[in-house]
Amino acid sequence: MSLGINRRLLMAAGAAVLACSIAGPVMAQSPQNLRFSAVFSEQDIRAQMMKRFGEEVTGQGFTLQPYYGGTLFKQGTELVAMQRGNLEMGNIAPQDISNQIPAWSIVTSAYLFRDAEHMKKVFASDVGQQLKKMASDQLGIHILGPTYFGARHVGLKPNKKINTPADLAGVKLRMPGGDAWQFLGQSLGANPTPMAYAEVYTGLQTGAIDGQDNPLPNVENMKFYEVMSQIALTSHLVGFDVLAVSNKVWNAMSPEKQAAFQAAADKAIEWSTQEHLKKEAELATFFKSKGLEIYTPDQKAFRDYAQKKYLASDLAKSWQPGMLDKINAM
Repeated sequence: MSLGINRRLLMAAGAAVLACSIAGPVMAQSPQNLRFSAVFSEQDIRAQMMKRFGEEVTGQGFTLQPYYGGTLFKQGTELVAMQRGNLEMGNIAPQDISNQIPAWSIVTSAYLFRDAEHMKKVFASDVGQQLKKMASDQLGIHILGPTYFGARHVGLKPNKKINTPADLAGVKLRMPGGDAWQFLGQSLGANPTPMAYAEVYTGLQTGAIDGQDNPLPNVENMKFYEVMSQIALTSHLVGFDVLAVSNKVWNAMSPEKQAAFQAAADKAIEWSTQEHLKKEAELATFFKSKGLEIYTPDQKAFRDYAQKKYLASDLAKSWQPGMLDKINAM
């Protein structure tokens, strides 16, 4: 009898060991979920960028869980959420970074980057590495790269023609909240008015604001053209955010896994950049067909006015010595 019991115990123990040996590797291979938050909509090109990125990293032991339209974290709060461990990845505005690292305000200044290629070159240079190191050391985030979403232009509801910054005097121009954004509006000669991105359409419709500044693809995605009369192609800012992952996630990867993760980000970001450039080239014609007046103001007047404002501001005092000259020389 005892022999039978011992035999049954041994068989049960063996089954348990076998189950553990099977379950162990399965548990070890469970993919890590990466929550991603962004203010842009699901129709945005960058949402497709993240879909492509998600497909790439799925094979690397991750799953991407995206939240668009500020549904998980409101605009401007993504960075703090990452710092608190409540978010693994985010599309972070450089203006939000500059709130905590004033030296970053250099890349939020008007007419700094000439175009998307110049911006990409800067971030790939020693200057870019310096900026990324600041973000890693001081904020606990690893920047995978800048996500271009188009040159920003001034779009208005009133019919008033805009040719120089003087023409924007008294114009209530919606800008996101935060010192860097508000100063950008001032550097154009306007009266910057803070307003959430999701409220801009209604703000234009009701007259709470006179205008907004956004790249053309954003104007299309959010249908701002329905409540505007014109777009002045000021090209005052190369619009970009940074795709970032928390240091906790990044530092837990092996060097090989980091390289593969970075390669997936580079591939997706480049695709998105090219799509935005194509879209920008098409949209001026589209907006004209919708009855909007599309024209190019005196960009030199805007550039000179804005750069003078920035160099005389407290923001410029926080810039790293020599960084502006290096960027201009590239």
